[in-house]
Amino acid sequence: MRERLLEQIPEFNEIRDEELRGKVVNTWLDGLKRGGWTPEQLQKFPFSLLIEGLEVSFLEHIRACAKMSAGIHDMLIDHYGGKLSLNRDYLMAGSLIADVGKLLEYKPDAEKGAVKAEHGNQLRHPFSSVGLGWARGLPDEVLHIAAVHSKEGAGFRRSQEAIIFHHADFIDFQIFGGGY
Repeated sequence: MRERLLEQIPEFNEIRDEELRGKVVNTWLDGLKRGGWTPEQLQKFPFSLLIEGLEVSFLEHIRACAKMSAGIHDMLIDHYGGKLSLNRDYLMAGSLIADVGKLLEYKPDAEKGAVKAEHGNQLRHPFSSVGLGWARGLPDEVLHIAAVHSKEGAGFRRSQEAIIFHHADFIDFQIFGGGY
């Protein structure tokens, strides 16, 4: 399962710190196992059940947001140089685990790709993402990105890395018709 996941999400390799990368991948493997998913199913369900008729998969969303985050980071560092101190590894790790909780919020469905799981009636994915990452020993700076990336983070002071991912995620959500 690990090899297939690494093939499907090559952006894991954007995390330069090998130990951190391993914890992020293991967080995903835990989410897949606990939610009853296979890596192949990641391409078969829309990344949000809040947008009717969405044809963008969960996997496409994860990858697009990670790529946008990396691009924003690189542009800011190139443009502002030493005026900013951003941790690219934390940004990439956070962008890759922020939605992993959707593997618990949703459950596989043969017809629709995914439907709301009972877990999702109790906890939205930012909370589950933090829980999965915390269990794997991810740093608080990474967990913070997952915790505050969605509406649950409104009113909470976001780190610079969390600001980058929050906006990348909402660009992808709103460009396809998502609200709030």
